[in-house]
Parts: sequence; C-alpha cells; structure tokens
Amino acid sequence: MNKFIRVITRLLLGFIVYGLAIVVMIHANVGLSPWDVLHQGISLKTGLTMGKVSISVGIIIIIIDAILGEGIGFAALGNVLLIGTFLDMFESLNIIPYANNLFIGIIMMIIGVVLAALATVLYLKPALGSGPRDGLMLAINKRSSKSVGTVRTIIELSVLFIGWILGGSVGIGTIISGVGLGYAIEIGFKISHMDSKTLVHKNIYDSIKLLRNKDAQIATCVETDKEK
Repeated sequence: MNKFIRVITRLLLGFIVYGLAIVVMIHANVGLSPWDVLHQGISLKTGLTMGKVSISVGIIIIIIDAILGEGIGFAALGNVLLIGTFLDMFESLNIIPYANNLFIGIIMMIIGVVLAALATVLYLKPALGSGPRDGLMLAINKRSSKSVGTVRTIIELSVLFIGWILGGSVGIGTIISGVGLGYAIEIGFKISHMDSKTLVHKNIYDSIKLLRNKDAQIATCVETDKEK
C-alpha cells in the first residue's frame, strides 16, 4: 500500500509541476507555449480563464485519444482536471514574477520546458493513463515511423497555428517551446528507459480491478519501482 501511495504521489507531483511549468512559460513573457497560445486564444474569445480552457480542451482531446485506442485511466482524468486547476492556483498565488527583459524571459522559457518534460515523464511512467495531449502524441507515434520528438513537434506547430489565428501571444519563446518540448520529453524517455511505442496504459476498468485486488495492486507498484 505504501508503494501504491508513492505512485499516486508521483502522479500528483507530475500534475503540480506541469501546472507550475505552464505558469513559468506564461510569465517568461516571450511568447506562450503552442498549447497555451491556443488556450489564450480561446480564453480571449470566450472570457474563460486559461485553466478552465485547458480543462475543456483536454476533455475534447481525451475523447479523440480513446477513439485512437489509447487507454483512458485515472491519471488521464487527473491530468485533465488537475493541471488546469494547479495552473489557476499558481496564477492566483502570484509567486512567479514576470520576466522584465528578453534574456531572463528566454531562461524562464527553457526552465518551463524542462519542468514540463520532467512532469510528463513523472506521470507517464506509472502507466496509469496519459494526459490528453501526451496520449495524442503516443497514439500517433505508435501508428507512424516518426520519433516522439518529431510527432510532438508537428502537433505543437499545428496547435500553434490555430492559437495564433485566435489571437494568442506568439514570440521567440513559442518557438523554443514548440520545438524543444518534444525533444526534451524524448530525452526524458531515454533517461527513464521508457519505450513510447510499447508503453501501454491501464484504463479505468483495469485500475478499478487493481484497487479491488490488493495483491495485483502491490505488484503493479513494485513493477513501477523496479523501473526507476
């Protein structure tokens, strides 16, 4: 049970770090990350907060992931609901300053990209469900000959174009994030010995069976620990 708690803690830490990463990239003030360009564009058109837009977009994408055959697990739902919540929380706490020059902004954007890649590896490793955007990346990766980095970059640039049309903020930081995040995640996968093409996430039904079966639950957590 303690090991199961450690896995859940790891998932939550991943969501918290990702929410923080988004705020750091926003406050870098050198252009938003591609997905946040989209979220901001929709926010400007609807009046919703970026966190709420992030949650809404996530729900739509998670439906697409399910159609593409990616398992929708508890972690996927947590990703949709919690990252946007933590984003709004960090924004309301006002603890991340805005960059006041280009150099500091670029440094903050790079830090945000690294944090986002770290968070992605943290919550994907237990295989309890990928986030909607990561699920889309993995689904396309499994169906193509392209690497994770290339697939993620294509997705990011496509989303960027739509967000830019809607009025989202674009700058040098957008390019850093759009090109860098996918390859940062790919490096994280290699360091963590994760194979994106064979990574299979447990869906909600399988997760419930594990929760009802104490031995199976512990075995899953032991397997996760051995992968570290």
